[in-house]
Amino acid sequence: MKTLARIAAVAVAAVALAACSAINPITTQMDYQASDGVSVKVGDTKGINLLVVTTAKDAPSVLTGALHNSGAEDAVITLSIDGEIAVNVTVPAGATVKLGTAEGQELVQGKSPAAPGGLAAVWFATEADGAEQHNVPVVDGTLAEYQTVVDSIPALPEPTPTEE
Repeated sequence: MKTLARIAAVAVAAVALAACSAINPITTQMDYQASDGVSVKVGDTKGINLLVVTTAKDAPSVLTGALHNSGAEDAVITLSIDGEIAVNVTVPAGATVKLGTAEGQELVQGKSPAAPGGLAAVWFATEADGAEQHNVPVVDGTLAEYQTVVDSIPALPEPTPTEE
């Protein structure tokens, strides 16, 4: 009888524990912002952990994070932090391109439209999907993990003179 009672107790516990996962969503299967940056979707391309890194509003800044193309064809994404300087980034099909100031990363720079702690409306555009703005957090070197990027922000390029 003791064995039968133990088997019944184990069966009841198994059913009770299984019921917990049946009514609660599995959080590891849900999209969420796992870091300080944000994710955005533009066509088949997803921006991952995007941040604008700067020292102050209107100071030189860079966009960090990555772009991943889940499509079958290469994607060209035009990015602009300030609406003045635009950079075309080619993301091969099925590949990821890192953004930042380090070697091997694509440099997307501009004048920061917001102070650290705020949100910058960054432009993302493709030929097929048009242009849209997404709010991206702005950070500075207050957190040690961003100080290296702050120290490597290049000066903004000189404007090209226009002929009149």
